[in-house]
Amino acid sequence: MSLDWIYYAISWILLRWHALWDSIGIPETPVLGTNWSWILAIVFLVVTLRVILFPVFVKQIKSQRAMQALQPKVKELQEKHKGDRETLQKEMMELYRTEKANPLMGCLPMFLQIPVFLGLFHVLRRLSPDKTNTTLYGWTAEQFHSATAAKLFTAPLPAQFGSSGADLQQLGASSGATVKIIAGVLVLIMMATTYLTSRQMILKTGWAEDPQQKMIQRLMLYGIPASLLISGALFPIGVVIYWVTNNLFSLAQQQWVLRKFPPPQMANAKSGSAARPASGAAAKGGANPVQPASRGLFGRKQAEPEPQSPVVDTKALAPKPGAKPVNPKKGARPANKPKG
Repeated sequence: MSLDWIYYAISWILLRWHALWDSIGIPETPVLGTNWSWILAIVFLVVTLRVILFPVFVKQIKSQRAMQALQPKVKELQEKHKGDRETLQKEMMELYRTEKANPLMGCLPMFLQIPVFLGLFHVLRRLSPDKTNTTLYGWTAEQFHSATAAKLFTAPLPAQFGSSGADLQQLGASSGATVKIIAGVLVLIMMATTYLTSRQMILKTGWAEDPQQKMIQRLMLYGIPASLLISGALFPIGVVIYWVTNNLFSLAQQQWVLRKFPPPQMANAKSGSAARPASGAAAKGGANPVQPASRGLFGRKQAEPEPQSPVVDTKALAPKPGAKPVNPKKGARPANKPKG
């Protein structure tokens, strides 16, 4: 299957934004060693795609909420079919089908962005002075040569961390060390923001009970950022800028949605800080109204009732009727007279 339609679409959006910044006076000549019109074109390529994919992002959030609501039933099935993995999977698939929940919906936005990423990767890798067909995918020769010479702090946008010295020389890089430093820093930022994007969602919604869902969460949280340490060396700097911008946009978008529509409490929350004070108060019979609020804030302090123990110990140590006092005082002897 040809992906030319993706290459044309990515090129069209990228070139429209570049033409806009050029028309409003963003200079083509480098400022601080950077061609800002092309950098902004990549950044707003992200904005355009995220606006287009916003309905999919909303569906992702709704699907995650539906999966949260099913966690108690999932836990019941796990207890019921413990040790019978095949039956458990069948029952859970039937549950998802009945409740119209899709455990893979949480990954859909990422899957939809993969063709976009591949398209941009292909388009930017073509930016090389040795290319003869400079008008492919709707580019003009002038736009092609302008993008080929575009830089970020003197590092060419088509350059990679793993580019050879000959490649960098062909792209007009002033220093191979500068390219590696800028590309390396961008790759580390890409890894960090990819991790934070997944962590932000998991902290707000909690870990899934479903083993399949939990495996996907772990892959998103640890697997993908770790893989970028190696694959990031093969990405053109322009592609890394796209990825970092996309992650920052995702962090802001998720923060806004999660604040405006906070997720419900997970039924399987292991910390249970909200539930513990209630049970503690019930056990005390309301004897100490200050402590439940204190433990509600700090959650793990289970030994707070300790100040009441001296009262219990004092009663337990009181002399029993008929017992001989340890230190007899006046008034204690008459108490023993009736025995004679």
